[in-house]
Amino acid sequence: MNVTRVDQWLWAIRLYKSRSLSTTACKGGHVQVNGRPAKPSTPLKAGDRVTVTIRDEVRDLEVVRPIDKRVGAPIAETCFIDHTPPRVQRHAEPAFGVRDRGAGKPTRRELKQINRMRGRSD
Repeated sequence: MNVTRVDQWLWAIRLYKSRSLSTTACKGGHVQVNGRPAKPSTPLKAGDRVTVTIRDEVRDLEVVRPIDKRVGAPIAETCFIDHTPPRVQRHAEPAFGVRDRGAGKPTRRELKQINRMRGRSD
């Protein structure tokens, strides 16, 4: 049976740019294997579930093929199944007073609204 270390696998499937980053994530408690905190040397085999937290985003991955060498992105995608639920994108209205870059200077009406918001009577 093919078994590999979790830090090597996370690096090999291109979830982290370097192996040292994946090792640091394991040591920092950001990686779980089958619901348990994982050390960098935790062995992985096909069928294991790996939960990784990267920048407040939780990824839930199932190991299809444990690999220990970095491969191309198309091959790396075949080594896991992503069970992460899709993110819900909210279309929030732009914040008041925030303008698109390159939109020019505010109109007279927008300036009056901005000044009212800031408490100025200009």
